[in-house]
Amino acid sequence: MIETRGFQKGNLIVDCEIKPEHKKKSPVDPLSFLPLPIPLSSAYKAGNTPLVEPGRLRESLGLSNLFLKNECANPSGSLKDRASQIVAAQALHYKKNKVVLASTGNAGSAMACAGAACGLEIILFVPETAPKAKIIQAVLYGAKVIPVQGTYDDAFRLSIEYSKKFGGINRNTGYNPLTLEGKKTTAIELYNQLEYREPDIIYIPTGDGAIYAGICKGFIDLKNAGLINKLPRCVAVQASGSSAIVTSWQKGREITLEKVTTIADSISVASPANGEMALHYLNETKGWGVIVSDEEIITSQKKLASEAGLFVEPSAAVAWAGLENDLQQKLDQEIRSDSVIVVLLTGIGFKDMKTVEQFIHLPPSCPIEIDAVADYLNRIY
Repeated sequence: MIETRGFQKGNLIVDCEIKPEHKKKSPVDPLSFLPLPIPLSSAYKAGNTPLVEPGRLRESLGLSNLFLKNECANPSGSLKDRASQIVAAQALHYKKNKVVLASTGNAGSAMACAGAACGLEIILFVPETAPKAKIIQAVLYGAKVIPVQGTYDDAFRLSIEYSKKFGGINRNTGYNPLTLEGKKTTAIELYNQLEYREPDIIYIPTGDGAIYAGICKGFIDLKNAGLINKLPRCVAVQASGSSAIVTSWQKGREITLEKVTTIADSISVASPANGEMALHYLNETKGWGVIVSDEEIITSQKKLASEAGLFVEPSAAVAWAGLENDLQQKLDQEIRSDSVIVVLLTGIGFKDMKTVEQFIHLPPSCPIEIDAVADYLNRIY
């Protein structure tokens, strides 16, 4: 007998099957935990991203079981490909050829990538301040990009109005529950990669709470399926200029921000669409919230690149900054030297070169005589 469970969002019922074969300790297919089949999974291969064992960082921090989940290896370079894959499947399943969404960049380029692979029309609303590289990426994939003279929240509202008036599947996380189902496959993969167990702690960069909620739901599904006995401590990390969820958790009441300012554009949200759900999962997983500064984010971005060979965008470096922040606070009861810790790196750094250019200074040119090279290296480095 197949056990099922589900939840309802508007008129859309999301059912997730727990198949009998999931009861044993062996690899499971993350796609089998989804409520819809993925018809073109070979054309648009989201997921199956590496779990990195960063030797230098393990040694320097004294954490023998530290891992980095590298979502930069997805087709468009971010975790958002997972959600876009299932929304493309949703559109094909319901015979819709148009998908509408708002994005600060990553979700838009991911959906545009999926649209190109699956033959879908993508209508993408972005704030005019979105990183140029992400907009160019979406345009190259063939999306119809509409820069909005306002914030992400303005773009979100406009995209909802557009889809209601002109039709199509709306991809927005916080509106379309299938996006969380796509993101939860990250947790299923981690179960396989960690040899059929959950991490003790996972650090998750958090903006509107969608990725955080999706990861938590994945582990909850694993527990409900009898594959794990306990949930990991899921840590929500936010930038200080966009910290509505963590601040709400700290104060014990849900709040929104009047203004957000952070270099981590992908998690820059004043009114988190999934804030309530994220707060619920913070409590259910016995997790906690961490707020980090832009300076800490930049330092983390440099460290991941120079000591782990991973160039991530600022919004991904937020998760590493959260771990470093906790270690400085000496959370000995939560973080032990042998704790299995995963840091979720959600997007590649090439998506936001403008930020990097602010703190990286290129070296001057060197004379073309070999004798000048040693002097040059001594002077410059």
